[in-house]
Amino acid sequence: MKRAVVIIILILLIDQISKVYIKTHFVLSEEIKVLGLDWFRIHFLENNGMAWGKEFGGRSGKLFLTLFRLVAIAGIGYWLYDAIRNKGHYILITAIALIFAGAMGNIIDSVFYGILFSDSYRRVAEFLPPEGGYDSLFYGKVVDMLYFPVIDTILPEWVPSIGYDLPEWIPVFGGDRFSLFENRNLTFFDPVFNVADTAISTGVGLLIVFNKTIFSKKKEGITENITEEDDLN
Repeated sequence: MKRAVVIIILILLIDQISKVYIKTHFVLSEEIKVLGLDWFRIHFLENNGMAWGKEFGGRSGKLFLTLFRLVAIAGIGYWLYDAIRNKGHYILITAIALIFAGAMGNIIDSVFYGILFSDSYRRVAEFLPPEGGYDSLFYGKVVDMLYFPVIDTILPEWVPSIGYDLPEWIPVFGGDRFSLFENRNLTFFDPVFNVADTAISTGVGLLIVFNKTIFSKKKEGITENITEEDDLN
């Protein structure tokens, strides 16, 4: 229990402190190199909460996404409670705590940032502006800032390019253009993310890598219970 609480508090503190600092010191799209390194940069972006900055359904879609996340985090919280109550493997508890903390960190942005900050377009945002925030409750944007373009180069002419428009009937991505190497500038790793995203990815990674170790204890417990029942019978 203590491990999970410490992880959640630590992740939330680092995540929110970094986001508030970026929001109140950077203009949208502003970028700096960390220690002069080309492959580690702070690049301020905002998104409505979907992966890769995608959107769907306008404002109603944004509200649905935020409410869905609230329901999801309640489920993750119960999963964490159940794992602790049943004395699950410490890696399992650590993984769920990381996922819970990361999800909570981004939900705070989505729910409250719209009323807490002014917008960051061509200016540094103000905390609790007298005229009110840039949007209403549940319509805040998630703050991203970590950018690691480890590879940033121009593709040679012999590499072919592929590009076409996705059909409109495809959910979320319909009408978007799919392209591969149309932009001759190749960047890896391209997405900009935050501490909360890192916590979620780390938690999911732990579940995948240590899957057998994590859930073997539960299987052993079930086997022992069945054996005890058989002995009683």
